Amino acid sequence: MNHQPRVVRAAEPDPSGVAPLVVDSVTLMAGRRELLIRHGDDVYRLRVTASNKLILTK
Repeated sequence: MNHQPRVVRAAEPDPSGVAPLVVDSVTLMAGRRELLIRHGDDVYRLRVTASNKLILTK
């Protein structure tokens, strides 16, 4: 089996010319397994699963 390293390309800036903000998930989660994000009148839940994946739900 070929185990080539995965190549990740830098994100393209949006049309305004501002590059996307990159935040490490460890920093974002601050040692927690769950984070609530308020977006306007809605609240979203970002959580780390048992298999260390991120899931965002409304």
